[in-house]
Amino acid sequence: MCLGDDPTCAAFAEHRMRYRRDMEPERRAFLKSSFVATGGAAALAAGGLSLVTPALAQASRAKSVERCRHYHLPATAETVHWGYFSRSLKPQVEIESGDFVTIETLTHHANDDAERMVAGDPGAESVFLWTKGTKGVARRGAGPEDAKLGPGGGLGVHICTGPVAIRGAEPGDVLEVRILDVAPRPSANPKFKGSTFGSNAAAWWGYHYKDLLTGDKPREVITIYEVDASGGRDWAKAVYSFRWPGVTDPDGVLHPTIDYPGIPVDHTKTTRTYDVLKGIRVPIRPHFGVMGVAPAEAEMVNSIPPSYTGGNIDNWRIGKGATLYYPVAVAGALFSAGDPHASQGDSELCGTAIECSLTGTFQFVLHKKADLAGTALESLDFPMIETREDWVLSGFSYPNYLKDLGPDAQSAIFAKSSLDLAMQDAFRKMRQFLMHAKGLTEDEAISLMSVAVDFGVTQVVDGNWGVHAIVKKAIFAERTA
Repeated sequence: MCLGDDPTCAAFAEHRMRYRRDMEPERRAFLKSSFVATGGAAALAAGGLSLVTPALAQASRAKSVERCRHYHLPATAETVHWGYFSRSLKPQVEIESGDFVTIETLTHHANDDAERMVAGDPGAESVFLWTKGTKGVARRGAGPEDAKLGPGGGLGVHICTGPVAIRGAEPGDVLEVRILDVAPRPSANPKFKGSTFGSNAAAWWGYHYKDLLTGDKPREVITIYEVDASGGRDWAKAVYSFRWPGVTDPDGVLHPTIDYPGIPVDHTKTTRTYDVLKGIRVPIRPHFGVMGVAPAEAEMVNSIPPSYTGGNIDNWRIGKGATLYYPVAVAGALFSAGDPHASQGDSELCGTAIECSLTGTFQFVLHKKADLAGTALESLDFPMIETREDWVLSGFSYPNYLKDLGPDAQSAIFAKSSLDLAMQDAFRKMRQFLMHAKGLTEDEAISLMSVAVDFGVTQVVDGNWGVHAIVKKAIFAERTA
């Protein structure tokens, strides 16, 4: 059934309005208490909709506090970490299993049009503050403290809000993250009231960049899109585009290409093309490009390549109604979210999606290692996506590149990725899932993968390339084991 997230549904408008009404603040408290009171995960599992069996749901609920709490985590210069994950980050909030957190996330491309995406927004202004010698967030990336462009060196680009620590989470556990709501962050500039904006960069790291046919080659082009801030309109439209002009930052450094996150664009030096993508409506798919927990293998990890703990997966299915399962690698799990997108196609071909600030409401459920035996989550060692209709497995060129590629992994990964390797990983993960979780023989699994599983290119721009494998739950409707 459409929950207000399927624009092809004949009753989409009605379902969308109903969902938005149900998620009003005064209704959220009711939804939270009723979900917990009815053993929500167990109810879903009983209907065959979840990887969490009734027994596992009951075990996890027994370890949760009796009353769930709802926290709010704003995006400010004090609550974000820019361009990296770290096992040593101080938690912004510490919660119990079963608790809810509303997390604000900012796109790192907001300064492509600060007038529309930063101005008047105290949180965004604090994060993007950059004057000569001063930055609201000094560290941008996982590089050294004394990097030429400032701490972090821009070796990682995504603004991540968090982390959220889950009490009792330990390596070997599995963290279940339910995305209950996703809402656009409205422009705070009165000139653009009622709208939200996002930026798409056809940039030097895009798949297309060395294969251009027309015009000046090479070139980087930014397209600014508008989204209805109320969420009532299910499509985005292009507003204008401009060529990256070469930008001198407030510290006097010239950036001929988009080589550092958060560079403020001086639009007195750009030429805007307003007659762009005329008459085209882009269906919105609000989701989080980056969601995940902290890896254990290194102190600071570049936010760009995804890995076994999640991170920059860039799969548009990680939106409202989806559930993510992550293997916990460090104490507390240390969950963060960022890289919000209004929409993206599979492959994210030109470099980015419609990078658009969003706010999400999440519920966190911790499944202890001791309770996982005999379940589909027993040997989970990669981020897994579950939607109402599908199970989605994420394959990468290197499943755990930090471990697979040794001490130089964070630089080596950008030269070693391939779709062949990512496809091989997705195949192996799906084979294991079908055999372990669904009880198929290897021959049965291979046959089913060929006739009923969809493999798609998740992204080819994140260093560690991705292929996802999708299997529909309805296939197993008559299977009892």
